Amino acid sequence: MKKILHVPLMLAGLLSLTPFVSAQQKQPEQQAGQNKLVEIVRNATAQYIDVNKATAAGYSPLFGCVSGSDHGAMGIHYVNGALLNGTVDATTPQALIYEPSSRGGLQLVGVEFIVDAATWLKTNSAPPVLEGQVFLYVDAPNRFTIPAFFELHVWAWRANPQGSFVDWNDHVSCAGDM
Repeated sequence: MKKILHVPLMLAGLLSLTPFVSAQQKQPEQQAGQNKLVEIVRNATAQYIDVNKATAAGYSPLFGCVSGSDHGAMGIHYVNGALLNGTVDATTPQALIYEPSSRGGLQLVGVEFIVDAATWLKTNSAPPVLEGQVFLYVDAPNRFTIPAFFELHVWAWRANPQGSFVDWNDHVSCAGDM
């Protein structure tokens, strides 16, 4: 009789794991899309590992090193004003993000795609999307004192424990910024 009582408990335990197993099976598909965008960005920006090549291509530092108030940082954004034209292309990010080192150098850690919201919404009814990743909307007024915009970070050169497309990266620091 005791064996029969344990069967329903075992069955209930197995059934409670079903959503977890299903979610685990879907995860590789989602990760493949994320990996594709990260790979595209890495291939397109490898030429900018040397910050001097980025400045020669029209990128320049803006806002200094951006650090989170409670955790992580973004780094120093090198923005190419000519690319702030309301279009999105995975191979041409509007900003390259560098982390300052205590030795005075800069290390490429990621990129940010930036699109002026008013320009984008003139011809589109939804936020921009790259390889399945939806841009975030940042309203005005904002900490950068610029008009409302859409943005998407891609941590292609530095792993982010929160995910490849989360704004703040706990593995990036402004501590080297002197």
